[in-house]
Amino acid sequence: MSNFESDESDNSAAMEARIIELREEHRDLDLALNALAATPLHDQLQLRRMKKRKLLLKDQISFLEAQLTPDIQA
Repeated sequence: MSNFESDESDNSAAMEARIIELREEHRDLDLALNALAATPLHDQLQLRRMKKRKLLLKDQISFLEAQLTPDIQA
């Protein structure tokens, strides 16, 4: 295996690990959002910030997944 292939493999593994971390944070944030929304007097600002963070995480996950997917020429 060449150095390039090794570096590419290491990079892919690091990206996959990061995707897992982001998915866990996304899931945890989803649970926290549901719990916060269920309380009668929840903080609307905090709720909006959490939703914004959740969308950012989703975008980061999508970006990293796209980087891992090879371009297929038709």
